[in-house]
Formats: sequence, C-alpha cells, structure tokens
Amino acid sequence: MADPSKEDLKQTLIFSYGTLKRGFFNHTLMEDLINQNDAVYLGQFLTHGSYPLVCGPYGIPYLIDIPGSGHRIKGELYSVAPRGLVRLDDLEGTSIGHYERLPIRVVGESENGVVPSELDAEAYYAHRSFGEALWEKNGREGLNEFSEIEARKYVKRRDRPLEGRGILDDVRLFVNGN
Repeated sequence: MADPSKEDLKQTLIFSYGTLKRGFFNHTLMEDLINQNDAVYLGQFLTHGSYPLVCGPYGIPYLIDIPGSGHRIKGELYSVAPRGLVRLDDLEGTSIGHYERLPIRVVGESENGVVPSELDAEAYYAHRSFGEALWEKNGREGLNEFSEIEARKYVKRRDRPLEGRGILDDVRLFVNGN
C-alpha cells in the first residue's frame, strides 16, 4: 500500500459563521464530512478582529473582507481535509465568484479561566466583486452572529425561485434594490 502524500494529510482550518454551523441547514454537509473523516469540529471561536457580517438575498449570510468594520464574529472552527475542502468550495460557489476563501485570525472561547488560543484559519467571504456593496446595502450595520433569528429568513437553495437567474444575478439585484 502506498504512503499517503503530504498533500493528502494537509488540513485547513475553516471558520464557519453561517449555515454550516451546528443546528443550521447546511450543517448536514459538515456532518457528512465528519462521518467520512474529512473534517473535525474544534469548537466555538470568535474572530480576532471586527468584520461585517450581513444577510443578503434569500437570507444568505455573508462575511465581508473589510477588517476593522462591523463586529467580532462568533462561529465554529473545523479542521478540514483536502477532499472535504473541495466539497465546501463547491457549496460556497468559489469557482463562480459567489464566495472566496481567505485568511482570518480566530480566538477560541475561554473556558475555566484558561487563556484562549489564537489561530490562523480561513473563512468564506462574500466575493470582492460585491462584498462592499452588500455592506453598504445593509446601511453598514452588521451582525455579530448568524443566529436562529436570521436563519428563519434563510431560503434553501431548492426553494428559491427558478427564473433563469443564478445566485450572482440575485446578489446584483439585491444590492441594486430591485
């Protein structure tokens, strides 16, 4: 049997702030990755710095790459294998410019007075082509967490209207007020 390559063993830390979190609609993908040993849940984390977190069309949460704006964001951290990362990138639409996976610094939540650790991870941000426009559309007001309240407004992909548009078209319509 051949030894696995180092690339196969490389894990990526992914900070999840939205529908991939436990208890939310897309967490079924994370559960599947965990069951296939392609991901491990590491715990509750918080962004080290402030970022905008807003909801766009269909109640989809978007982290926006404008450090210093918004709030410190609550989320979950996962260690993901390359095979799992391919599936996450597909869900997040990185190949079509919906989200982009970029670095983020996170801090573990302190427990029993223990100083939390800081880690470098990656997160899925709104693509740079529309992220700032989403922030403006939301009046530069953001969330510190995607919660059950926001999740009630989330429309599952299968329940979205099929009018010959893709998600990027819907984002453009949303930011332009149409």
